[in-house]
Amino acid sequence: MSLYRRGDVWWYKFRFAGQLIRESTKSDSRTVARAAEHARRRELEQGFNRIERQRAAKLFSVAADDWLEAKKAHLAPRSVAIEHANLKHLNPFFGKMLLCDIRADNISRYQAARLQGKAAPKTVNLEIGTIRAVMRKNRLWFAIQPDVRMLRASDDAGRAISREEESALLTACQSSRSRSLHTAVLLALNTCMRYSELRLLKWEQVNFAARTVTVGISKTEAGAGRVIPLNARALSILTFWAGLFTNREPNHYVFPSEKYGLAQRKDQEKGSTQTCVHSTDLTKPIGRWKEAWEAAKLRADVQCRFHDLRHTGCTRMLEAGVPFSVVATIMGWSASTTVRMSKRYGHIGQSAQRLAVDALCEPVFQGDGAQNRAQSGNVSAGVRAN
Repeated sequence: MSLYRRGDVWWYKFRFAGQLIRESTKSDSRTVARAAEHARRRELEQGFNRIERQRAAKLFSVAADDWLEAKKAHLAPRSVAIEHANLKHLNPFFGKMLLCDIRADNISRYQAARLQGKAAPKTVNLEIGTIRAVMRKNRLWFAIQPDVRMLRASDDAGRAISREEESALLTACQSSRSRSLHTAVLLALNTCMRYSELRLLKWEQVNFAARTVTVGISKTEAGAGRVIPLNARALSILTFWAGLFTNREPNHYVFPSEKYGLAQRKDQEKGSTQTCVHSTDLTKPIGRWKEAWEAAKLRADVQCRFHDLRHTGCTRMLEAGVPFSVVATIMGWSASTTVRMSKRYGHIGQSAQRLAVDALCEPVFQGDGAQNRAQSGNVSAGVRAN
């Protein structure tokens, strides 16, 4: 047992099950700190020995719903949707189990079953992360944590498509039943916006005069509200697209919900069938481009994800020598993500790195004698060799 002060606040420190527990009591009272240490130790001992507590004696499905309801105020809508998707897979396996009965071997069997069902390791890890969050809230994760292993997942960022593949994709998108697909793909390539950022984009976020687009709801806090300049290609396609909605309002969606169908058009020789838009609701965003996107890729004979369009834009900027810090602001990366991405994309920006280090010696390169010494060294070496 060890109590110590940091400023006016008391901390406690002790070892439990081989781990060092060091936590603040948030109190300036030594008496309160001693009681807090005893309570924390007892809590760990009860969890380790699987002594059921009243709040933990609940079904996983109930505990998960309570946890998600409490977290909704602090999560982005996209994160809430991801957690709902995780629970759809978790509840059939864990839903009827008591939280206090969940063991590490149960989680291992779940991982094996999901892999057998062709789920990606990264997806399974996200689902295990949801279990961890629910059990942490109920103070039960500590007991099984040492025996739970996350799956080895590839940290592949995807791939950048070539200019030829891009051309084939755009041609296929132009003939798509979804008339918005071509515009969405072009914007993804030229703004590096995420799928959801594009889908939920509103006209009030597009500034044609300033040639910018402001991202609204995003996957990350760093991504929300970022301002992305529009290049000539993006500005041109957005101007064309805006012309199709003459009655648009600022709060209308750039890619609105539309219903499609087949219509008969007769000409002088024969009747022909074409796709037409039956109705458009400018106040609702498009549901998704999944079917249209998959069909376009098949026609173009190009294998990639929609997210690879974002990866393509990032790669092309780095290859052009754009500083990584500038790319990070356009991509909407947080500080921690920027560090991780610098390792992932580091090999791409080597041409820019070469220019950077060359710039260090340009002002004084001719007069500092370094080149002369290097040349004289080479001559001396040649003389000795002869």
